[in-house]
Amino acid sequence: MNDSRIDLNLLVTLDVLLAEQNVTKAADRLHLSQPAVSAQLARLRDVFDDPLLLPTRRGMIPTAKAIELAPQLRDALDHVRNALRSHQDFDPSKAELTVSIGCTDYIQAAVVMPFVLALRQMAPGVRVAVRHLVPEQMEQQLGNSEVDLVIATPERSAPHLRTCHLFDESYVLIGRHGHPRLKAGMTIDEYVELEHVVVSRRGGDFETPVDSALATLGYRRNVVLSAASFLLLPEIVLDSDLVALVPRRLFLRQSEKLTMVDLPWLGEQFNVSLIWHERCHRHAGHRWVRNLIGSLVGDLETQHANHHKQA
Repeated sequence: MNDSRIDLNLLVTLDVLLAEQNVTKAADRLHLSQPAVSAQLARLRDVFDDPLLLPTRRGMIPTAKAIELAPQLRDALDHVRNALRSHQDFDPSKAELTVSIGCTDYIQAAVVMPFVLALRQMAPGVRVAVRHLVPEQMEQQLGNSEVDLVIATPERSAPHLRTCHLFDESYVLIGRHGHPRLKAGMTIDEYVELEHVVVSRRGGDFETPVDSALATLGYRRNVVLSAASFLLLPEIVLDSDLVALVPRRLFLRQSEKLTMVDLPWLGEQFNVSLIWHERCHRHAGHRWVRNLIGSLVGDLETQHANHHKQA
C-alpha cells in the first residue's frame, strides 16, 4: 500500500461504508453525493489492492480484508477524533453539539424531556436526536454511531460499553378516579380480577414479566388489551374501567387525573442506567451531558421521595 495516496477523508468514508454496507446510505451519512462516495471507494480499492466491499442483491458485503481492517480503522479514527477534541474545554453556553439518545417512550417522557428543557436554559446549542432503541441491537447502535447514549436497563455487560446506574424503578397501578374496584390495600386476588392493559415492547404480546411472576404464584390476570406505548395508557384508562401497571415516574405528574395504587406484594422492578461506548467516554461534551442527566435524575428522585411521603 502506498501511504502517500491516502488521506483522512478516505478513511472516514471507508469507516462509514463498512458500517452501512451501502453506498447510498453512506453518502447520506457523509453528506456527499453517491458518485463522490463511489469514486472514493474506487480510490480505496486501489490503495488497499482489494475490492473491500462486494455488491449483493441487498447491498454490499465486506471482504476478508475489510473485516480485518474495520476494528483497526475505527480505533485509529477514534484516536484522531479524541486528539483533536481533547484540548478543547466544553462551554455549554456556547457549544454546538448533537447527541443521539436511544431509549423507549417511557424514558423519553420520564427522563429525556426534563433533560431537554434543562438544555434550553443551560446549553441552547446542544441538540438532541431521540432514536428508537432496539435492545437486541444496542451494542451495534452504539458501536456504529447510530446513537451516542442509551438510557435503559443493561441486559448484558460488554467490555467496550460503559454504564452508570441512574435509578431503580417500581410499578404503580393506575385507573380513573371513581373506579369502583380500585382501592388501597388491594390483594392479589382482587388485582387479577380487574381488566388490564399491558404494553408490549415487540407489539401484540399479552404477557409481560409481571405475568410470569404471577404464574409462579398460581395467578393469571385478565389482560384485555395490548398497547404499543405507555404514553397511550392515560387516555385509555381515563375513559374506561381498565387499569394498567406502569413505571411510577412516568405518571407522577398526572396524579390529579388518575388514581394510583401501590401494590406492596408486587416485587417486580427494574433499574435504569446510562450506557455509552468507549468512543464517547472522554469527549468533554458527552461527559457534560451524562453528568447533567445524572444530576437531573437525582432531583427527580428527591421529588419522587417527597411525593411518596405525602401520599
